[in-house]
Amino acid sequence: MRAAGRKDVLTTGDVARICRVAPRTVSKWFDTGKLRGYRIPGSRDRRIPLQQLVAFMRAHGIPLDGLDQGCCRVMILAGDLPPGLLEAVEGSDRYDVRTARNGFEAGMLAQSFRPHVVVVELGDDDEDEAVCVCRNIKDAAELEAATVLVAAADLDNGCEQRLLSLGFDGCLRKPLTVAGLMSAVEAATNLIT
Repeated sequence: MRAAGRKDVLTTGDVARICRVAPRTVSKWFDTGKLRGYRIPGSRDRRIPLQQLVAFMRAHGIPLDGLDQGCCRVMILAGDLPPGLLEAVEGSDRYDVRTARNGFEAGMLAQSFRPHVVVVELGDDDEDEAVCVCRNIKDAAELEAATVLVAAADLDNGCEQRLLSLGFDGCLRKPLTVAGLMSAVEAATNLIT
């Protein structure tokens, strides 16, 4: 995967992913002169040189770890993924997707991968592991910015409200689809296609 942090010149979308803010926020920083860059001639598109972004991040106390991987990091904890789901997502330079098969793998991966979004599959028989993974991610200081979504088969209003009350940030309907997953990830991170 290419990382946006390795480019010499970044788009507002790249900067938004690196700084973990909405693209509108980056545009505001640019338009008020807080973040230096330039406009593409003949368009409204903004470009920010990497050096200017690093200086801005240091001046405003924004952690520089996002520069290592400017793409959105997504971790999926699921027993069975639909065929072709990972292949479709991995073809994009916007996402770095990793999978775990159980709660232990998810914990180990989350510590090293530091995902922006975590998708946890709710098992048919047992939701304890999914809830435990969610709580562990929410309790880890280095993962505080992560959004934790749960994928469940039978989502009615009562079930969705109960899952949200257990700490999940949002719900997805199983079976997962590429469009449904990407839509949820983009909504969770305020990405704009």
